[in-house]
Amino acid sequence: MSGAAPISGKALGAALVLPPLAWFAFQQGLGYLVLLACDHAGPPLGPSIGVAGLMACAICAGIAWRGVRACPQGTQALLAYLALGGAAAFGLAIALQTAATAMEAPCFR
Repeated sequence: MSGAAPISGKALGAALVLPPLAWFAFQQGLGYLVLLACDHAGPPLGPSIGVAGLMACAICAGIAWRGVRACPQGTQALLAYLALGGAAAFGLAIALQTAATAMEAPCFR
């Protein structure tokens, strides 16, 4: 074991599940915002929703990284690596969609 403090399986499970939920909440939140109040879906509100999703993914990546450092081998390490990869992938998806929302208003016709 390295010098990092151990991390619970529940924390790693949350780090594995929360990034997809953050992406789904971003998709649904921005979709309903476009549907109900399209003029407000662009900057600053639309990208703010994306930044909140990115923060959730970053926190989950930090938890997963602590899990990788605490236990570099075994089942817990596999869960930590999966959580880290999921946080990176969903964070990238949220970042790209946030950039698109910031560049062009969703109501542009």
